[in-house]
Amino acid sequence: MLSEKIPHVVIIGAGFGGMSTVKALAGAKVKITVVDRTNYHLFQPLLYQLSTAVLSTDDISFPVRAMFRKVKNIDLFMAKATGIDGKNKILHTNHGDISYDYLVVAAGATNNFFGMENVKKYSYGMKTIQEALHIRNHVLHMFERANKQLDSEEVRRQMLTFICVGGGPTGVEEAGALAELVAVQKKDYQFLNFDEVSIKLIEATDKVLPMMPEKLRNYTLKVLKEKGVEVILNTAVADCSEDGLTLKDGTFIPSKTVIWAAGVRAHTVASTIGTECDRAGRVVVEKTLQVPGYPEIFAIGDNAHFLQDGRPLATVAPVANQEAVVAVENIKRLIAGKTELKEFVYKDYGSMATIGRCEAVVSWGFLQIGGFFAWCIWMFLHLLRLEGTHADITVGTKWLWNFISGTRLGRIITNIKFDEEE
Repeated sequence: MLSEKIPHVVIIGAGFGGMSTVKALAGAKVKITVVDRTNYHLFQPLLYQLSTAVLSTDDISFPVRAMFRKVKNIDLFMAKATGIDGKNKILHTNHGDISYDYLVVAAGATNNFFGMENVKKYSYGMKTIQEALHIRNHVLHMFERANKQLDSEEVRRQMLTFICVGGGPTGVEEAGALAELVAVQKKDYQFLNFDEVSIKLIEATDKVLPMMPEKLRNYTLKVLKEKGVEVILNTAVADCSEDGLTLKDGTFIPSKTVIWAAGVRAHTVASTIGTECDRAGRVVVEKTLQVPGYPEIFAIGDNAHFLQDGRPLATVAPVANQEAVVAVENIKRLIAGKTELKEFVYKDYGSMATIGRCEAVVSWGFLQIGGFFAWCIWMFLHLLRLEGTHADITVGTKWLWNFISGTRLGRIITNIKFDEEE
């Protein structure tokens, strides 16, 4: 008697979409392989707090194997996905090929520099732990170097000018957090003139947080201004160098720190399937989230271009989470031999963003508020979404202490190279 073949489901990516897929599949009669370059799930919405010395790396990341240690049909294949052979059902990686019966492409996104090579070279992206730590180390270095620059105010101002490009949640949150970091630094640098510090938020359109109602956008602008952030709207970036940022109108802003939060692009593996992709590299999927021509491949989250109400869905975690549930439901139906699959419909429960300590904006239908209560809602929901009790306790404790004291204990420069003979 032949043994029953267990379907092999391969999931590219350990982000929100990938982990939601694993959770929905756990317990099903399938073999699950998660392919990711790292061994952890990263809570990307809090990367800005890592970059501004509020949280540490283990506060916002959790080992994949620890998440599913009690589930026996799941394994992690730590590798970089490099290509997809849909015809032969093979995923190529830098550590070998993996055959699959069903493939879920949830590889996430990277920074989109819109073809501007100098911006890519000289600005600081914030999509990974490494990039966030790079920002933190660099910003802290700027204060130390400016403190030693006694002769030139021009050089000090260049070092102490911090530019965030992009008026979405990431840019707004980063700018607000930087302003609060500056306030903490001010207490420790008695010989540095903090009137020379400048924080700028640059947005190409006429509004920040475009998903928010106008009154909350105005509230956000008000809070940022009170924190000392200069918001520059209707202004696009033309070029970047190690000395500063050039705007489309020809204006040059001297700065050693340009943080790029102006757009994302799907992981390149999505485009290797060979089907239609949009300008951001996302695969144009069917209503069932299947890739046209490849019924065994599902693309979700940042890798899927899904049209609803005439426009593609945003690249945010709730979309990826909901898509994962439907993709798994359809995989189960295919395994069972069913031909009728479920069509995906996104349910928008609203949006939120934090502007700093005690300040956030929340838009949930009739509930449209800004301020301390919105901040409490934001904190509570983010704690619920973190993986593991350790993260809940440590992050909650750090947020409480930051609320009470304003202290940022993560202001540690970690990229200093020491000579072995020192």
